[in-house]
Parts: sequence; C-alpha cells; structure tokens
Amino acid sequence: MWRKILAFLLIVCGVGAQGRGLALAEDMDLYAQSAVLMDADSGRILYEKDGSAKLPMASTTKIMTLTVALESGNLDDVVEVSKLAASQPDVQLNIRTGEKYLLRDLLYSLMLESHNDVAVAVAEHIGGSVEGFADMMNQKARDIGAYQTHFVTPNGLDSDEHYTTASDLALIARYAIQNEKFIEITNTPSYSFSDIDGGRSFTVNNKDAFLNQMDGAIGIKTGFTGKAGYCFVGALKRDDRTFISVVLACGWPPHKTWKWADTQKLMQYGLDNYEYRHISEDGKTFDPVSVKDGQIPTVDLRMEKQDLNLLMRPDEQVNVEYEVPDMLEAPVEEGTIVGNAQYYVAGELYQVTPIYAAGSVKKIDFCWCLDKVLRKFLNCGGELL
Repeated sequence: MWRKILAFLLIVCGVGAQGRGLALAEDMDLYAQSAVLMDADSGRILYEKDGSAKLPMASTTKIMTLTVALESGNLDDVVEVSKLAASQPDVQLNIRTGEKYLLRDLLYSLMLESHNDVAVAVAEHIGGSVEGFADMMNQKARDIGAYQTHFVTPNGLDSDEHYTTASDLALIARYAIQNEKFIEITNTPSYSFSDIDGGRSFTVNNKDAFLNQMDGAIGIKTGFTGKAGYCFVGALKRDDRTFISVVLACGWPPHKTWKWADTQKLMQYGLDNYEYRHISEDGKTFDPVSVKDGQIPTVDLRMEKQDLNLLMRPDEQVNVEYEVPDMLEAPVEEGTIVGNAQYYVAGELYQVTPIYAAGSVKKIDFCWCLDKVLRKFLNCGGELL
C-alpha cells in the first residue's frame, strides 16, 4: 500500500495557471488551426491551440529529412539522381536523371528552397529507397518521442498516412536545432553549387522570411500543400531563452502571410511572459519505512538534490507530490527505487524523480533466528553443553 503525501512545497507565486500557458494567452487570436509554443531548453509546452490534432505538415517534413541525412549520411557523399527523383512535382531544382551532386550541396537546396526532387534524391541515397528512408524518419521520430507522427515521403507531399501534430513537430524541431550543421544550413541566406561534372550551376536563396522579422530568429522551415495549407516551424533565441513555434493549417491562398503573423505573436508572448526561475530542493527528509520480515524493522529513504531552472510565468507555481510506501518487504537493497517525487508546473507533470532506499535490510532467516536465540540465552546466564 502506498501513501501519497501531497506537499505544496515550492509555491513560486500566485494561485497557479490552468495548464500550458492558457491563463494569459487564452485570448491569443491565431489564424492557425493548430499551434504550439515550446521552451526549447526543457521541452515544456508554454502555449497550445489544438496541439495534439493530427494534421498534414507539408514541407516542414524536411526538418526530419535534414536531421536523418546529417546523422546517417556523409556530407562528401556523391548522390546520383534517379528517374523517380527527377520526376517529382514542383517545387523543383530540376535535377536530371543520372546527374551527380555532393550531398552537402543538395541539403542546402532541400532547406533553402524546399526542392522536392532533391528530397527524394537524398532519401534514396541514404535509405536505399523512399520507403527505406521513411522507415528511418519514423524510427527517429519515435526516438525523439514524437509518437503521433508518421512519415511516408521525405518532401511532405500530401498523403493520407503522412501526418504529425504541432506538439510532435515542436519536439522534432527542438531535437534538430541541437545540431550545429542544421542551424548553419537553415540560416544561410544564399548558397551556390554545381553538379560533380561542373556542367550545371545553381544558386539557392533562403525563403524563410522569419529570419529577418525578429531579432534572434534562427529558422526553421516553411511548408505548403493544398491539403496542409500554410505551415511554419520557427525558432528564436534571445539572451538565455530559446523558443520553438509551430503553426499548422495557417490559412490557404491568398493568405500567405498569416503564418508570419501567428509566429511573431507566439514568440512575442513567450518573450513578454516567461523568464527563468531557479527552483531548488535540498535536505528533503522522509519518515523511516517499516520492513516486513526484515532483520531490522525500518529503512531510511533518500532523494537526490533537485535543481530546476525553468522558464515560468509570474503566476505559475511548482507543486510536488511524493509517493512512498507504507511498508517494504525484505530483502531491501540499498539504492533500490521505492518511490518517487512528481513535480508539477502549472498543473502539468514536468518531472518524476526517484526516491531510494538509503540502506539494506536482510530478510529474517533460520541462521538469524538461531543467532538471536543463542544471544538471548547467553545474556540470561545460560551455558552451552
């Protein structure tokens, strides 16, 4: 039987929010059908609007395409263009069957101008086929924790089985921007290259207008299809704060600029309302726990010191719930996890920290019982024959 000790241990300020940034942002008027603002450091969602809705994501797909390519490919690899790659619909670089390019050059084309033919050429080179590369994308999504995402193509063209959520896409972007080469490519204003033979030359220009709209903008990727509408994943780093925003289904033609307006509104909300706050918990003590059939009756508990550095609003609070057992059963090994501390930020579970047994307790056995009897006998003045 477990006993739950509810402790409002760390009252930061005020009465607490009602979850995920909605208390101050409930009147945020966004065009997007689905949107998320995330703290890139912790992965905590600061605001969402239908953030768990499964939707197509168009060319924001290429965030994962680039991530897998950087991790699984060699930038100096030579990529040969297949007939399938050359036949992809616009937007195209217009590469031709049989041409060869350096992988590093194609990755700039992939991200700066979102070329669909290049995405397939990259996918076939690294994954052996589009299907093989999609398997790699899906595995990486699971590794990241984006469990409501499924990739079919490397370019994001419409498919019923190709979807994500704003929350998942923010997680994917959070992972992606930890790669310095990813940031270097997506922040490049213009890039020139040629095929291996030097017969054709290209210059690709960055189409991410957000890079010039707010100080500290660091990307990331636009997208549009008839099914997905306008989409954008943005990132902004200012001082010690880094935010990720996602807007999906953010209007259809002629409303191309709505995604920029929504992104700026989300980022400004984060800048205006969230500052880092240090939360520290040291010296937490627990009552000893009884040990059934133990050679000693109780065992102490311990928990590691906790230091949290979180982006929080002034009205948010941290609450902690402790779960520890009423009784343990011998044997108990020192260091065994026997409970946990659950940290809630604005009503949302943020972190679970283990609570350990601080010592070992052996189980009562025949030898222990015999030793106890003999000791008692001797202490009473008895003699052994």
